[in-house]
Amino acid sequence: MLKLLAFLSIFTMLNVSFLNTEWPTTPTPIKGIYVTADSVTTDTKFRQLLKIIEKTDLNAMVIDVKDDEGMLTYNSDLSIVHKIQSDQNAPIKDLSKLLQKLKDKNIYTIARIVVFKDPYLAKKKPELAIKDKSGDLWKDASGIKWVDPHRQEVWNYNISIAKEVAQLGFDEIQWDYVRFPDYKNIDEEVTFAPSGYKSKEATIGGFLQHAYTKLKTPKITISADVFGLTTSVKNDMGIGQRWETIAQFVDVISPMMYPSHYADGNYGIPSPEANPGLLIKAGLKDAITKNKNSFSQGKSIAVIRPWLQDFSMKVPYSLKEVNAQIRAANDLGINEYLLWNAKNEYSMHENAAN
Repeated sequence: MLKLLAFLSIFTMLNVSFLNTEWPTTPTPIKGIYVTADSVTTDTKFRQLLKIIEKTDLNAMVIDVKDDEGMLTYNSDLSIVHKIQSDQNAPIKDLSKLLQKLKDKNIYTIARIVVFKDPYLAKKKPELAIKDKSGDLWKDASGIKWVDPHRQEVWNYNISIAKEVAQLGFDEIQWDYVRFPDYKNIDEEVTFAPSGYKSKEATIGGFLQHAYTKLKTPKITISADVFGLTTSVKNDMGIGQRWETIAQFVDVISPMMYPSHYADGNYGIPSPEANPGLLIKAGLKDAITKNKNSFSQGKSIAVIRPWLQDFSMKVPYSLKEVNAQIRAANDLGINEYLLWNAKNEYSMHENAAN
């Protein structure tokens, strides 16, 4: 739907590309909010979120399907899920019914699947986890276990979940944490499983390419979340996320451009958090440039749909700061966005209340 492309080869990530025949666009710009399974299953909260969408120009929900703990939020029919019980106590009892309700309201539905940050799968199947040099399960700085991105079994597990929720009615599959851990000394501390991919970038590209061939249909859009700075840096940031590579194997790419997450001085802005419009414009300009360069080289590119900040850190954020980010994107011709608030408390409710 988003890109007209031809599949050329599936041997290695570096030898595979998709050909564009036109610059990718979406029929209707997607403007969404992140929604947890708890919000979906809490009547008062869910009604509030539906009202926000009804009263504003928002038209989409990003709903947790497999969360940061590695737990599924719905009751699955997959044998592997039953075996490890990753859907135990799933809060969404009837996912098809929920999706039909949203479809009846013309709300575009995006299934968020956290991929390689999966402490539950690492616990249940330690052979799939990242190991330290001694063979023990490795943990990141927060004490969280990750599964090894080189493991084909991990790929297949996540793809099977994506297939199931797509068949149940989601419009889009969104890969999150589709990367290696952001940990400075990881290469000195761990031993990854052997695979045909010789770099983190190639591994992540390999997963996304494989997943695309397994999942893509005219009715299903594939997207991926990436670090905000991928729009500007030239390397993979040590986590396997290089803009030009990822954009070849998804329909939509969503940089997480929360101004509070940028260091003072980034892009020459003394305080990015206090200047959200400037930050968004600077980062997205670089993203557009990267897409143009890739397109001119015959490489496939993705629609840019940034994640924007709708939460407070050091600087209080309200509708003013959210709108500044949206306007900055619009000024560059980017009319799609997603709003992130972990508690699902959105500034847009100020419009909905009117």
